[in-house]
Order: sequence, then structure tokens, then C-alpha cells
Amino acid sequence: MYSIGVDLGGTKILTGLVDHVGVIYNTVERSTKAEDGPEAVIERIARSIEEVTETVSINEICGIGIGAPGPLDSLTGVVLSPPNLPGWDNIPLRQRIEERFGIPTFLENDANVAALAEHRFGAGRGVDDMVYITVSTGIGAGLILGGRLYGGAGGFAGEIGHIVVDANGRPCVCGNRGCLEAVASGTAIGRKAEQVFNRPVSAKEVAAMAATGNPEARAIFDEAIHYLGMGLVSIVNLFNPSKIVIGGGVSRIGDAMFHPLSRKVKERAFPAPAAMVDIVPAQLGPNSGLLGGAALPLTQQAGSKKAESVLKGEFV
Repeated sequence: MYSIGVDLGGTKILTGLVDHVGVIYNTVERSTKAEDGPEAVIERIARSIEEVTETVSINEICGIGIGAPGPLDSLTGVVLSPPNLPGWDNIPLRQRIEERFGIPTFLENDANVAALAEHRFGAGRGVDDMVYITVSTGIGAGLILGGRLYGGAGGFAGEIGHIVVDANGRPCVCGNRGCLEAVASGTAIGRKAEQVFNRPVSAKEVAAMAATGNPEARAIFDEAIHYLGMGLVSIVNLFNPSKIVIGGGVSRIGDAMFHPLSRKVKERAFPAPAAMVDIVPAQLGPNSGLLGGAALPLTQQAGSKKAESVLKGEFV
């Protein structure tokens, strides 16, 4: 028995056929071409699903899961108006795909599906309480509490990037000031470095320069890690997770990022939850969206005997 995962991004659509243990059998990658509008993109998603399922029967598929940029309403399956999908204003994506294929379909934001993927197939396997954080252009998160994806009352929980860590800090794209995303994302690091060095500089380059002793780069990097660490302190005190899994482009900096973050949490969070948490890199890389999408039918199809059988491993 299989499920289908769709990772819808602003530049590409990655679709795959996945079994219950996370083995990917067929994949199709297409350009999103978001400028063509919702109808054209939905058709590309549908064609991708048709391609990855050419070798299996429809009866072997328990569901379709789609990870997409927010904001979206996962309860109704409607994409609201994401900045990198122009024209997607209240688009009922779940309904459109479900009607096309007659297969139960689920929709979640991209950070939540990445959290689900790492929990089921990656760095969060075996723990019931974990927080996934992506640190890249922005900062997003997905919460796994009690072994289940937690979305809050309306499905909007997990906006960790908009925790205010500096009340008088830099303006954020959300309209607030001093949000974690505004001071610790890859974009924030690059913007600060560009002001200092008068040229475009990536977060990875800032980290490399800091490692070689450049004092300006060291100050920029240390500031970002300080704020990110303080965000993690709040998460540890609030949720008491067993693991914090960090993905996204900035996480590829490696130990230079993870060691000081762990140290900050040990120093500033309550001692008991700080001692319980491991802060680790994500494992699934570019497949996290696809695998998280595929995991959605397996974990959210309440009451479905087929999905529960897959979860128990009765179908292979």
C-alpha cells in the first residue's frame, strides 16, 4: 500500500509514490511556473500524480498529501494567499485534487509536513514530543506533541519565526518588530552582512568568515545565534520537547551553529527540560516535503481502516 506526497513550492513541484516506511518509488519534478496562475499549477500537480502512479492500481493508494506554502487552512484544504504563489487567493486545492482522483487528500503547510516527515522517517523517529524548525529565507516550525502533529484551534500553530525576541528590533515582513525571523533567518544574516561588507553575502559565507576569525562576521553570526538560541529557550520551556530538529539552508552550517545553540539552551532554559532535549540536524534534506506529504494520509485519515492498517505495517 502506498501514499502520494506532493511538495508544492514557488519554483518546483516534487511528487512521489511512497510506502509506509518511507521508501520512495517514483518521483516527478516539474517547474511550478506560478506566474501561469492557480489553474495551470493545479493541472501540473495532477499530471505529476498521474505519472508517479502509472505502475500501481488506484486501490493500492490510501491517500494524497500535499505540502504547500502558507498561509493556508489545513482544516478546509484552502490555500489562502501565499506570497510566492501569486493569484492563489482562497484556492480549494484539496477539493480540486480529491475530486480529480477520488482519493482522500490532505493539505498542510510546508513546515508542518517537514516536521511530520522528520518525526516519522527522520531525525525525530521514536519520540512523541519534538519541534521541527526550518531556518532558511525565513524561520518556520512544526510541532509534534503527544506523537501527533499539533496545529492549534485553527491550524495556524507553530509560527515560531514570529516570536518577538527584541521588542525594539528590526522590522519584520509580518509588520511587527524584532521577530526571530527578522534577526536570525538566513535573510536577516545576509542583510546585516551586506550592510557591513557593502556586497551580497550569504549566511553560509558569514559563518565561514566568522570561523576564520573575521571580527565583523563573527559579531553578525554570534548575534543571530544568540537570538535563535533564545527562541529555542522559549520553545524548551514552553513545550518540553525531547528533540528540536533543525533543517533549512542555514542548518547546513553544522557544528558552528548546533554547539552554541545547545550551550545557550543549557545555560538559559529551565534545567530539567534543558537536560531532556537534544538539538539535532534534520536528516531528510530536499525530500522532507515529499515524505511529509506522503505521511499525511497515514496520520490524519481518522477512522480509516486502510490507513490504520498501513500504519501497523499490514500492507507492504
